[in-house]
Order: sequence, then structure tokens, then C-alpha cells
Amino acid sequence: MGIDLVAGGRRVGHKARTDTKSSNVYLKLLVKLYRFLARRTDSKFVSVVLKRLFMSRTNRPPLSLAAVTRFMKNKEGKIAVLVGTVTDDPRLLEVPKMTVCALRFTETARARIEKAGGECLTFDQLAIRAPKGSNTVLLRGPKKAREVYAHFGHRSTATSVKTHCNVKPYVRSKGRKFEKARGRRRTNGFKV
Repeated sequence: MGIDLVAGGRRVGHKARTDTKSSNVYLKLLVKLYRFLARRTDSKFVSVVLKRLFMSRTNRPPLSLAAVTRFMKNKEGKIAVLVGTVTDDPRLLEVPKMTVCALRFTETARARIEKAGGECLTFDQLAIRAPKGSNTVLLRGPKKAREVYAHFGHRSTATSVKTHCNVKPYVRSKGRKFEKARGRRRTNGFKV
């Protein structure tokens, strides 16, 4: 028996969203705007932005100002576009002048971009300036940077059957009495 790929394969319950689940009226207006643009233009950029506007918060990870700066190196005159939040990075000492479009900015990130002579755009402003996404750089934050991923194991393979290798345990506190006995210390029996 094969997999009926025409019918969608074996993936059950993994349907892509067709609308946002949020009750935020401003987000719903953005969805309305980008749905119109997606229908009236053949731009891939618009359809990707629309798809990301539907996404849950965990699938819209934030991106730091330092990361935006790194991605926009040697791309002067282009607009950085992020369907998510731009956060400040205190380790970044100098913010270059750049134009960034995002769903939201933290207070300090917005202040630092504007102080450097840059601009913070919203998606409706972007739709007027670049309706098809010309001269833009579409960015995404690191999805697996969330703390929970440290607790998740890898999938079981033939060479490494145990899925809990090097996985962060859920412990009440990081003291002497908590998960520090046999199997965790070289002096006690063995070391995993």
C-alpha cells in the first residue's frame, strides 16, 4: 500500500491556517489588506507575508536588533521585513541607519532605530511603499530559540535509540539535591 499523495498523504490534522485565530482588530485589517494584494497581484512576497500573518505566536519568533543588523549588512536602501517583533539587543553598541517593517517593536528597539536616523514601518505603510515587496528583505526569527526546545529530545534513530540524550530536565531548582545523583556524577556509579 502506498501513500495517496493526491489526497494529501498521511499527515492528519496539519492543515495550514486560512485565517488568523487572533481577535486583534488591527491584525484582522492587515489580513484583509494582504489578502486583497495576494488576490490582485501574483507576488510571492505578499502570499508569504499573508501566510505568516495567520501564524500562531510561537511560529512568529522575535528577532533582535543585532540579528536584523547582521542580516541587513551590505543591503543599504532595502527594507527589512519581519512578521513578528523586533527586540532590542543591549550588546549591539552602534545601530546603523535602516528601514525596518515589523508587526511590533519593543520601546527601546524603536527608540534606537529612530535615533540612528532609521524608520520603523507598519505593514500598511509597507503596502503603500512596496506593494509587491520590491527592494525588501524578508526575515524570520529563530523558531527553536524558545526555552522549551531545550527540554525536547531528538527522534529515535537506529544508532541513537534514547531520545533523552543531553536534554534539559524539568527540575525545581539547580541544587545539590536535585537530579545530581547516580548517573549524573562520575563518583556515583557511572556517568551518562
